[in-house]
Amino acid sequence: MAIKKVIEHPAKVLSTPCAEVTEINEEIIALLDDLYDTMVEYDGVGIAAPQINVGLRVAIVELGEERDILEMINPTVIKTDGAEVDIEGCLSFPGLYGEVERPDYVKIEACDREGRVYELEAGGFEARAILHEIDHLDGILFDSKIKRIVTEEELEEMYAEEEE
Repeated sequence: MAIKKVIEHPAKVLSTPCAEVTEINEEIIALLDDLYDTMVEYDGVGIAAPQINVGLRVAIVELGEERDILEMINPTVIKTDGAEVDIEGCLSFPGLYGEVERPDYVKIEACDREGRVYELEAGGFEARAILHEIDHLDGILFDSKIKRIVTEEELEEMYAEEEE
């Protein structure tokens, strides 16, 4: 559909809890498509509606090796378990990376673009990405959860070591 501008911190829309979607209509379907196009353009693995200046509980996350797209409308967290510290970044905080502790497992309930309610369980990186995007919908930003800032040099070193 369209590539939108990613809203950057400290824009108020990012720290404001989003409104529930009351009807899945053409506007919501177009929003999901815009989120996808924008995420791909900005090379993200997930994006939430407030990041393109829309205060609705809609987000997407790229899952798995096949790069399937998880569309979440009005997601709620049913259960979490475990804890893991890993490095995160955010499209709304360009150049900022940090160690963030999140649950290692999540079970959510949400709606898809057809209005069907589904439950999904995820672990590891996928759980982290889902929880990061749901935090956006609740007005919670990842910088408030950073335990230690990671420099771009440290990131480059980590990626170089992984490739070896």
